[in-house]
Amino acid sequence: MSDAPAIAVNPPVARAKLWELIPGLVLLAGIGLLGKVTERAFTGYGKAHHQPLPNIEYVLWAILFGLIVSNTVGVPRICAPGVATYEFWLKLGIVFLGSRFLLGDVLRLGGLSLVFVALELTVSIAFMMALGRWLRLSPKLTSLLAIGSSICGVSAIIAAKGAIEADDEDASYAIAAILALGAFSLFAFPAIGHALHMSDHAFGLWAGLAVDNTAEATAAGALYSDAAQRFAVLAKTTRNAMIGFVVLGFAIYWARKARQQGIIHKGAFLWQKFPKFVLGFLLISILSTAGVFTPRQLTDLANLSRWAFLLTFAGVGLRTNFAAMRKQGFRPLIVGAAGEFAIAGVTLVLVLGASRAFGI
Repeated sequence: MSDAPAIAVNPPVARAKLWELIPGLVLLAGIGLLGKVTERAFTGYGKAHHQPLPNIEYVLWAILFGLIVSNTVGVPRICAPGVATYEFWLKLGIVFLGSRFLLGDVLRLGGLSLVFVALELTVSIAFMMALGRWLRLSPKLTSLLAIGSSICGVSAIIAAKGAIEADDEDASYAIAAILALGAFSLFAFPAIGHALHMSDHAFGLWAGLAVDNTAEATAAGALYSDAAQRFAVLAKTTRNAMIGFVVLGFAIYWARKARQQGIIHKGAFLWQKFPKFVLGFLLISILSTAGVFTPRQLTDLANLSRWAFLLTFAGVGLRTNFAAMRKQGFRPLIVGAAGEFAIAGVTLVLVLGASRAFGI
């Protein structure tokens, strides 16, 4: 059993050799496949016994099995580097998912998402900064929570940590809050979506706008429907593209506050922080729109995306340790939770309004 911390600012995969990744990859694949087998067995049992069992996707099974391992026996130390690759598989899965979007779909939802993302960014950052000051959190911890909740969760916090010279402890607090709320969203969002009878398009857009981590947003969409997952990924990808601008803004703010020289090469800074997998997603979408791929190749790319997500969702569960989160304290969680509820409420109203106005 591993005694390493479950929340790490610098993923161990960055320092691992290829052979060191194998145990963790085997664990990811094993839990992911167990989730898939359980889904089929659960559905088959219901059909065989004529019982109306709920349709529980492999996504939730994989996350649940990962949570059980992480919060009981723990993730073995030898598996940590491989398990940390789940973010790589997430990005790869999103790139391959571009094969299922025509460029027109990307542009249509992208324009709508940009308007909503701008509103979400404004509300999230302003609310988090005000609430953090009111609860007397450290200023840089407040900044990290604002960045993480407005853009893309853990990835944004890690990107911002060095840019604003935040302490490891502040980054860990912020990451713990974002992970805890991400786990909650997996169960709350699909339930709310079904209660409101939201369409796949509307729910996917809402999940992509309101859920912080890309993995959890993708999983929440998948738990709702396959179509909702695609729209959640597209909306979240649009939101992720803003990371460089937001981190740059906070970096300049803190540099001026400390009376240091600001960012000199802003273009290079933006390129460094920009999530490159977004470009891969757009490239695959453009090639698919242009008819470069045959129908069989499009099917293969879609299957590769599903396999990549299989590893991703197993990793989401394995990287979530509730005991470690409790040790981080409750004030960051309170700020994060209040912000998440506000963001979820605002974006839900926006999406429901757009659903009525544009029929999404």
